[in-house]
Formats: sequence, structure tokens, C-alpha cells
Amino acid sequence: MVTVIAGLKGYGKTKQLIDLCNKTAHSSSGSVICIERGQKLKHDIKRNARLIDTVPYDIQSYQVLRGFITGLYAGNYDITDFFIDSLFKVSNNGDTQECEKFLQWCESFGKENGVNFLITISISDAEITGGIRQYISA
Repeated sequence: MVTVIAGLKGYGKTKQLIDLCNKTAHSSSGSVICIERGQKLKHDIKRNARLIDTVPYDIQSYQVLRGFITGLYAGNYDITDFFIDSLFKVSNNGDTQECEKFLQWCESFGKENGVNFLITISISDAEITGGIRQYISA
């Protein structure tokens, strides 16, 4: 399952992600991964979730991000949940069409492997495409 939290800066997306990540990590029988660009969440995400800063890995596209996620999963089949904070920053790509393709890949990968994704995206309501909107929970 893929869930997107979308809105402009200051909307509270990251706070929601932190709360959901910590709750999931506390109750999950597997591993929970939180991916961010930079280290702003290092004091907020509890130790029972694995927090990964993508800066050292030089992720420059959605294709590289897919490979990164696939590699993490290949090294640990216990992963139940991926949390990605600020997708456009992590992927270094703000193209909404590419974002739609990435979300579709997450949906397919998640169904195939029993993995959930919760992703935050900084975007205005007017910029949200139908392919992104389908993953936004009400």
C-alpha cells in the first residue's frame, strides 16, 4: 500500500510522518525504514526504526531511488514499511510525471513484497496530478 501526505511547506507533513513511523516501528513485527535527505529527523525517529540519510549515496533520480530501496530490501527481507520524507528532495526530481511513475512502482513493489510506503511530498494542491492524488489518504 502507498500513502502520500501532500501539501506545501508548513503543512505538518513531516510531523505526521514522524508520528506514524514511530508508531509503526513500535508495533511492527519487521523492520521499518525511514529515508530522508539530510539529518533533520535524527532526534525524532525512535531507534527501533532505521533512519537513512540519502546525502552520502548521491541519489539523483527516481531510478536510483528505486535501486536504493530494492537494495535495502534485498539485504533485509524483514522490511515491512518504508517512510520517505520529502520525495522531491530525496529523489532530486520535482517532475510530477516521474513522481507518478515512482508511486506506481512503489505500489507494485509493495504488493509483490508485502511492504507499505508512506511518502511526503511538498506540492501545492493545484500541482497535484491525478496519478499522485490517488495515493493521498483523506
